[in-house]
Amino acid sequence: MNEQLRIILMIIVSVSIFGLLVFVFVKNYIRNKIESLAKEEIQEKKLK
Repeated sequence: MNEQLRIILMIIVSVSIFGLLVFVFVKNYIRNKIESLAKEEIQEKKLK
C-alpha cells in the first residue's frame, strides 16, 4: 500500500508541474500576441 501511495503522489505532482509549466507558457504567448496586436492597431490609427 505504501508503494502504491508513493507512485500515485509522484504522478499527481508530475502532472501538476507539467500543467503549471504549460499554463505559464500559454499565458505568456497570449500576452505577447495581444500586445503585438495592440501595437499594430495603434500604428494603423496613427497612419490614418
